[in-house]
Amino acid sequence: MPQLRNILVANRGEIALRIMRTLRSRGYRTTAIYSEADADAPHVAFADVAVLVGPAPVGASYLNIERVVAAALASGADAVHPGYGLLSENAVFARACAQAGLTFIGPSPETIEGMGNKRRARIAMQAAGVRCVPGYDGEAQSDEVLIHEARKLGFPIMVKAAAGGGGRGMRRVSAETELAESLARAHSEADKAFGDGRLILERVIEGARHVEVQVVSDSHGQVIHLGERDCSVQRRFQKVIEEAPSPAVNAELRQRMGEVAVLAAQRSGYIGVGTVEFLLAPGGEFYFLEMNTRLQVEHPVTELVTGLDIVALQVAIAEGEKLQLCQADVVLRGHAIEARLYAEDPEQGFVPATGSILRLTLPDGHDVRVDHALAEGLRVTSHYDAMLAKLSAHGANRDEAKRKLLHALASLRVLGVQTNQAFLCSVLEDPVFSAGHATTEHLDKTFVPSGGAPPSRQTLVAAALICAAGAHCQSAFADELVGFSNCQGVSWPLLLEHAGRNIALRVEPENRNGEVRVRVGESMVLVRVVECTEQRLSFVQDGLRTRVDYALDGDVLWLHMDRGAWVFRDITYAPPRLTVEQGSGRALAPMDGAVVDVPVKVGDEVSRGQTLAVIEAMKLELRVCADLDGVVQAVHVVRGEQVRAQQVLVEVRAALQAQ
Repeated sequence: MPQLRNILVANRGEIALRIMRTLRSRGYRTTAIYSEADADAPHVAFADVAVLVGPAPVGASYLNIERVVAAALASGADAVHPGYGLLSENAVFARACAQAGLTFIGPSPETIEGMGNKRRARIAMQAAGVRCVPGYDGEAQSDEVLIHEARKLGFPIMVKAAAGGGGRGMRRVSAETELAESLARAHSEADKAFGDGRLILERVIEGARHVEVQVVSDSHGQVIHLGERDCSVQRRFQKVIEEAPSPAVNAELRQRMGEVAVLAAQRSGYIGVGTVEFLLAPGGEFYFLEMNTRLQVEHPVTELVTGLDIVALQVAIAEGEKLQLCQADVVLRGHAIEARLYAEDPEQGFVPATGSILRLTLPDGHDVRVDHALAEGLRVTSHYDAMLAKLSAHGANRDEAKRKLLHALASLRVLGVQTNQAFLCSVLEDPVFSAGHATTEHLDKTFVPSGGAPPSRQTLVAAALICAAGAHCQSAFADELVGFSNCQGVSWPLLLEHAGRNIALRVEPENRNGEVRVRVGESMVLVRVVECTEQRLSFVQDGLRTRVDYALDGDVLWLHMDRGAWVFRDITYAPPRLTVEQGSGRALAPMDGAVVDVPVKVGDEVSRGQTLAVIEAMKLELRVCADLDGVVQAVHVVRGEQVRAQQVLVEVRAALQAQ
C-alpha cells in the first residue's frame, strides 16, 4: 500500500485549511489549489505549495478535473484529498486521480458511482432489504413521467437531484400546480452544481428528523460507526445547526441505526469514511435517505464527542492501515453542537451576501472550536459557497454545550459582510430547539426568529457617537478640549440610513466631564465617552458601561451590538435622491452573480410575482420577480452575463401606463 508524503487538497476555504492542519501535524507536505479570486486566501498561504487552477468561476477552476490533476502532478503530490463539495463525490475525478497514479483519499470510483448518487443508492439499499423513503428513482426523466409518478406518490413530495447534496437541486412541492416550475429549477440547479440534471422523487415524511450515522471502513474488512448526528435544524434544506448525539435517539435506537449504516457500508464494499443519512419518523421508524461518500461539513461534532480525528482516519485507511479500534472502543462523551456561519442577510430573506471583511475577532473559549478561513481584508464573492465558518462547542451535557456555543457566537465579530450570526443565537435559544424537539420543518414552518426589530436606542446612541466623531473619535483631541466650543448650544445633526429607513439623530457635547447628549427621536440621552479608537467605542449611559466594536468603510458604519452587526449609512450630507416605492417595475439583482435565465422579452405581459430573471450566486439560484402587473419595457441582461448587486435586469411598465 502507498506511503504518502505530499497531499494535494482539492478544495478551498475552511475545509482545505482544516484538512491541511491535520496533514501538517502528521508530517505530510501539503499542496493547495486556488482560483484567481482566491489568490490571497488563507488556505493558499498555509500550504507548503499552491497551484493556480484557473479564473474565478468554479467550473473553470475548482471543478476543472484536468487542471486539478495537472496541479497535483506538477507539485509532486502523490495523493489527493477532495474535502467536501466540489469534486468530492465525483467518480470521474476519482478515476482520473487513479489513472494519473494519485491516491484518492476516499472510496473507489465504483463506490462513489453506486452510493454517492441518490438514485443508485436507493436501488442498492432496497435490494439489500433496507427501508427507503417511498419514492421514484427510475431512469425515465421526462416531465410527463415525473408528474405521473408524483401523482401516484401524492403530495407533498420532495424533488431531489440524483447526484446532489447540500440542499442543492432540492424542492418541496406541496401541490401539482407547483410541480412544473420546481422540476425546471431543480433540473437546472442539479446540472450546474453536479453536472447531472437527473432527479428523484420522495414522499414527504411529516414531522421527521434528519439523523445521520458516521461510518468508517478499512480495506481489511472492518466496519464501525461513530454514533449519530442530528441535522434536523435546516432552512430550505440547508443545515444550520448540527449536534451529536441526537436528542431523539436512545441507546437501543442508536444500535439499530448503527447496524443498518454498517450494513450499507458492507453491502456497497465501502472503504473509507462515509455517512449514512436517515429520516427518523415521529413513531421511531427510520428510512434510508442517502449515503455521502465523503467527509461531512458537520464532522467536528463527532470528533468532539469521540475524541477522534476523522481526517487522520481517512489518510490512514488510504495508506492501507487497519483500524486501530473496534466498535466497543467508540464511546460518546458529553454533547457537541455546531452552528454554520453563512454570508447572508436574514432580514432580506436570507439572500446571500458579499463584501470585504473589515474587522474580525474570533471566539477563544474552552471546548470551543472554530473552523474557518477568514481574515481581515478577505473579499467574500458570489462565486463560491456562502458558508464562512463553523463554530462548535462541547460540554458535559446538551445544555452546557449550548451555553458555550451561545457565548462563542456572542464573542464573534465579523464586520463588512452580512452574516446569520444573530439568527443562529435566536435558533439556539428557541424553546423547541432547547427541548430537543426540532424537526426538519421547524425553521421553515413554526420557528419565529427574535430578530427583525429596529435598532435599539443604545445602538442608535453608539452609531451617533461614532459618526459624529469620525474615524479618530474624541481621542484625537486633548482631554481638556473634549467638548470645548466658544459657541453656546453647538450640536451636530446626523441623518443615518438603515434598512431603507432614515433615522434623524443629534449629538450635543457638554462642557463638563466629557459628557455628550444624544437626541434619539423625542428623547435626549446623556452619555459619557470612556474610550474611542478606530475600532472600539466605550461609553457609560445610566450607569451602564457599554463596549461597541465597529468598522467604518467610507460613509458606511458596521456596528456590532446585540449579538450581530448593524449597518448604517451616513447620508447627512448626501444629495437628495428619488425614493423607489414598491411596485417600481424595476427588477434589480439581489446580489452579485451570473444570469442563468431570462424567461421574458420586450412586449411580454407579466403579472406581479412572475419570474423575470434567475441569478446564480454562491451555488444557489435566486428568482427575481415582477413587483407589479404590466408589460416588459426593457431587458438589460442576457444569459451568462455577470451582474452586480442592485443592477437593473428588467424593466416593466405598469399595466395602466402600458395602455
